[in-house]
Amino acid sequence: QPEQTPKRPHEDDDDFALPEPANDIGKRGGGGDEKSKRMRRIADAKETANYRKSHDSNAAGAGSASASSFEFDPELTEEERLNILKYVESEEAEGDVLDEQGLKKLILVFEKRNLKNQEMRIKFSDNPEKFMDSELDLHTVIQELKAVATVPDLYPLLVELHGLHSLLELLAHQNTDIAVAVVDLLQEVTDVDILGESSEGAESLIEALRKEQICALLVQNLERLNEQVKEEADGVHNTLAIVENLTEIDGEFVREAATQGLLAWILKRLKGKSPFDPNKLYCSEILSILIQTENENRLLLGTLDGVDVLLQQLAVYKRHDPASNEEQEYMSNLFNCMCSALMARENRDRFLNGEGLQLMNLMLREKKMSRNGSLKVLDHAMAGQDGRENCNKFVEILGLRTIFPLFMKTPKRNKQRLLSVDEHEEHVCSVIASMLRNCKGTQRQRMLTKFTENDHEKVDRLLELHLKYLAKVEAIDREIDQQPKDAGIDEDEEAENNYIKRLTGGLFTLQRIDYILLEVSATTETVKQRVLQILNLRSASMKTIRSIMRGEYFSETLMKQTIIICFPILEYAGNLGDGDTDWREQEQTHILSLVDRF
Repeated sequence: QPEQTPKRPHEDDDDFALPEPANDIGKRGGGGDEKSKRMRRIADAKETANYRKSHDSNAAGAGSASASSFEFDPELTEEERLNILKYVESEEAEGDVLDEQGLKKLILVFEKRNLKNQEMRIKFSDNPEKFMDSELDLHTVIQELKAVATVPDLYPLLVELHGLHSLLELLAHQNTDIAVAVVDLLQEVTDVDILGESSEGAESLIEALRKEQICALLVQNLERLNEQVKEEADGVHNTLAIVENLTEIDGEFVREAATQGLLAWILKRLKGKSPFDPNKLYCSEILSILIQTENENRLLLGTLDGVDVLLQQLAVYKRHDPASNEEQEYMSNLFNCMCSALMARENRDRFLNGEGLQLMNLMLREKKMSRNGSLKVLDHAMAGQDGRENCNKFVEILGLRTIFPLFMKTPKRNKQRLLSVDEHEEHVCSVIASMLRNCKGTQRQRMLTKFTENDHEKVDRLLELHLKYLAKVEAIDREIDQQPKDAGIDEDEEAENNYIKRLTGGLFTLQRIDYILLEVSATTETVKQRVLQILNLRSASMKTIRSIMRGEYFSETLMKQTIIICFPILEYAGNLGDGDTDWREQEQTHILSLVDRF
């Protein structure tokens, strides 16, 4: 599976912090340990909201008296005086939150101002100055509605009073400032942490947003925003944040967002010739989310020429490294997107026709930062039965001259080599194993010849890697043997967990290495003799390799637990890919044949 794009840092995460002054209670995160997350959100909402209240004379008098007493207290700083005056004048205590009655009044004010703005725009359509005041009033009340984000329990009431419906209609408002203000509000009310405080509120909001086709409305608004204007660029960023929130809360939005136009808009945005910016990075992250798990979205990406778009964007990094850490993350996201796209067979054909193999091969030769991602992409492009044409083509374009030097010597990890040694060796061995399985005719013969060159040096390297990863798996097995049994999980679940632990601990790579050993030994007698010679020198045995490939290599404890895959599929064959049943059976038969000949 391709790597998942890392989750964006959130301001409520434990390791997230902003250097805010402790006394500024209006700033998010400014209260430190003295304020809960809820209170910080309340403070933020109060700061952004500009409540317009009319005070009676008594309230005004009381407010004046209070203000005077605070103003002349010598122990208060000027900043503290201003903060206190602000709350006295608004008649709100620091911990007050919006209630049902307050929300009803707020929505009533909002609906009135919305209606008035519509009337003024119709009446004075040729004279913007006449309806500007009504537009400012509408913008202000939208800002005030942010207070509802502090009380998710009120979301059902917001939906019931049709407040959400009216807000979504404003996404098509002629003034983009109004639409951007609504986007900003929606970004706050869909915050994952806030929705987590009220399951009823979250369910009501999500159902209403889905019914209104929120994704389609957001995309229509995106089409008209001009990112050269800072406020509208922020609106684009907040729109993408809404999509990220929705997909994290409900996976159904992943498919809905793609089919309602977001996937097409993102590809168009990436293809644009604008310089790298935060929104371009965010687009790559959302694209990765959309095609990570949904095969329908991968197919849609292909029909929208998304494979070509990704190749064009990656070609920039063929001879140039990213200029910043953010751009490096962007490049990594593009590689992950390509890996996800290649899980669909149709996209492998597009990748082949778009000369994706040639680009990845050049990246490997250039030794830039893009080498890491190109190796992963080649692994995904060649794996399984759908990788046959790519494997043969890679040999034709002299890819063996590129991949085998990487096989013989693993590059040291540094700032430009982001893959670990184990990750690098895993991908290289997977690529070689795929080519041995899929290449036919002269291409296969050229592959096999490589293992007899220079006194079988590549066979020596194979056995070196075999012994290295065999030791890793044995260490994992000993660790599993010694771990206490968890009474909270059944044997099947424990067996599955242990198997995954062994795969990630080196078994996956060991299987690829031993598959290569079996393939080359079955066709060249000198290779088999070399393998025997080295195994004898290292006190190893061919029985171990046979057991690994048969799926019989388990520790004593795991054997007692009968940790055997339920289906009659060998351990290695079961991890070659997501092919159909016929293909898996063919692989099983092929591996058994190799084992017997070995």
